[in-house]
Amino acid sequence: MAILKIVKKDTDEAFLRKKSRPVEQITPRIRTLLDDMVETMRYANGCGLAGVQVGVLRRIVVIETDEGLFEMINPRIIAMAGEQESEEGCLSLPGEWGITKRPMYVTARALNRDGEEYEIVAEGLLAKAICHELDHLDGVLYTDKVIRKIED
Repeated sequence: MAILKIVKKDTDEAFLRKKSRPVEQITPRIRTLLDDMVETMRYANGCGLAGVQVGVLRRIVVIETDEGLFEMINPRIIAMAGEQESEEGCLSLPGEWGITKRPMYVTARALNRDGEEYEIVAEGLLAKAICHELDHLDGVLYTDKVIRKIED
């Protein structure tokens, strides 16, 4: 496994704004990417990481919260409800924080590393992380959704 370089907004915002393409086939290379993304996310003390953040324009995210580790290939949100306002940051925007409005509950579908479809019913932090990471896949940064910036 390897620690990957995280793309930062201040050096390559144009890349972070690109839309990621679906994964057509889950290969050993995709599985290695998942492993490397998990290691990178943990090393950087994050709770989520999208492929675009490590220079790969594929619809892949990893998320880890108290509920566990989720590897999501070609994820999509199929339902959302409620609302939460909370602090949000991003590994691609170090030192920046803001308050965002996100759904309190989301249901998402994705493929796992074996190509099997699964569903996540999430609330709170996990719901926010899913929304945040899936936004990355469409070139959207959390700062686009900030309702109040947090100053140091």
